Amino acid sequence: MGPITASTTSRGEEGKRRATLTPGWMIGLMAAAILSAPTARADEGGVSFWVPGFFGSLAATPQVPGWNLASIYYHTSVSAGADVAFARQVSVGHLNVPFTAQVNANLNATADLGIAIPEYVFETPVLGAQAMIGMIVPVGNARTTVDAALTAAVGPLGFTVGGSRTDDATGFGDPAPLATLRWNSGVHNWMTYITGAPPVGLYSPTSLANLGIGHGSIDAGGGYTYFNPATGHEFSGVLGFTYNFINPDTQVQSGVDMHFDWGASQFLTKQWQIGLVGYVYDQLSCDSGSGNRVGCFESRVLGVGPQIGYIIPMGDLQGYLNLKAYGEFDAAHRPDGWNVWLTFAISHAPPTPASPSHLLTK
Repeated sequence: MGPITASTTSRGEEGKRRATLTPGWMIGLMAAAILSAPTARADEGGVSFWVPGFFGSLAATPQVPGWNLASIYYHTSVSAGADVAFARQVSVGHLNVPFTAQVNANLNATADLGIAIPEYVFETPVLGAQAMIGMIVPVGNARTTVDAALTAAVGPLGFTVGGSRTDDATGFGDPAPLATLRWNSGVHNWMTYITGAPPVGLYSPTSLANLGIGHGSIDAGGGYTYFNPATGHEFSGVLGFTYNFINPDTQVQSGVDMHFDWGASQFLTKQWQIGLVGYVYDQLSCDSGSGNRVGCFESRVLGVGPQIGYIIPMGDLQGYLNLKAYGEFDAAHRPDGWNVWLTFAISHAPPTPASPSHLLTK
């Protein structure tokens, strides 16, 4: 059989391939290879339930009883590359073909989210702690572009496939209930939390860009804050773990994730705060499930950056404005880049003179 040459178009960009097999088989192989790249599959889709950096300074300090509301604008811009060599038995359509291949892929993604977090803080202690319940509600837009090339061989025959695809998604992400308990003893503060999300946000297994993750998750952990109002010194750290349920659309189950968010700051006055923030995110166990085509591919990323905060007196209410940014590094099987958080939290004013210790900080 002589060579067959064809071209395809995806979202306005032309992908060309030269093959020694039928064009339909090659399209399926290209799709399978792109989805098998580690940047697209570690923590399935390169997206985890936990957004690193969610917690920050003053995370474990007490809050003012009653209703609170935090509003967050979150922007992220990330990129990734993949170079995967593998030899396996591949089934595309009704064909089973032994082959060796190498995938070169570049992924670029951005997201702009608005996150509303209404909360209620109980006045009556629970287990000697201050209890809070709330709901994390994300909405926004995500855009992802993948440029990929597959070089492979079937027996003595070689071929190269290339293409580009861009997807956009606008809508709601997975809403996540949140509950915390906080204990205070002078300058020492402790907290524990639990959250999770049902897979009800905007999600499609065939889309590169999603606002939901397609599967349920449970996340829990604890944290500590040292805060001395007399000196203005503050340090917080929150450690958590995510258990991911299997994605019913893809039959892939992401491994258990560990994340540690931290913040360190100095209050220059009772209103102005400056400092640093950071996080460590590490997937502790391998992806699994009958739909997992690439093996373990545990993901990891670290981030660090500056922060600035300001307390806003508002009569019977009190506002808190915080801006923090992270630059990411040491990523493995996960896109990395940078992200920015702009938070405005509003609560009842404390009964005592203004002190940062009661503030809601995410």
